[in-house]
Amino acid sequence: MAGQRERARNAVLEEITAEARRQLARDGAAGLSLRSVARALDMVSSGIYRYVDGRDALLTMLIVAGYDRLGAALEQAGADAPTPRDRWRARCAGLRAWASANPQEYALLYGSPVPGYAAPPDTLDPATRVYVALAEPLRGVPSAVEEQAVAGPLAADGARMAEALGLPLPPERAIRLLGAWATLFGLVSLELFGHTHNVVTDHDTFFAHHVDALADRLGL
Repeated sequence: MAGQRERARNAVLEEITAEARRQLARDGAAGLSLRSVARALDMVSSGIYRYVDGRDALLTMLIVAGYDRLGAALEQAGADAPTPRDRWRARCAGLRAWASANPQEYALLYGSPVPGYAAPPDTLDPATRVYVALAEPLRGVPSAVEEQAVAGPLAADGARMAEALGLPLPPERAIRLLGAWATLFGLVSLELFGHTHNVVTDHDTFFAHHVDALADRLGL
């Protein structure tokens, strides 16, 4: 019986998450409320609190689901690519495509913080899944460029990052990878939020150019 109750509870949580994602896509994070989700699911407002503690818990559910969906999409992108560089290209393109298809979800993950909300530790592992997928093309591939030595806090940060990713990267390459991600997410965000419109005439070519430049920088 306990197993059946747990399955029933998980099914309701999946319905709540799916409806919250629909409302997030329609109204953005600012318009999301437990009351509106409950109403859409024909639940009494008080009943939803048996499954979700409050708005912050609902946001956490959406963030975890978003990271998992994006991570899964990136893991599939370029799975059959013939070279690490091709896999890097495919995963960068996968990030851009997912953001374009899910702009409000991407904004929740990587855009402006939601006022009054602080993401709990529960979101760390799902977030790391995204970065592991983006780092995977470097696994087992020696760098084709000379790494600039880092020391002090940068070296410590690079070592800690490589450990978190589960990749045997020297600190110098891990720091280089972090810089590449900053550029990659910057490219995606600037385009998605309209900051390069009327500046860049061909976003596909512009993005591909910079993805290749990042591959060069990473020694792929």
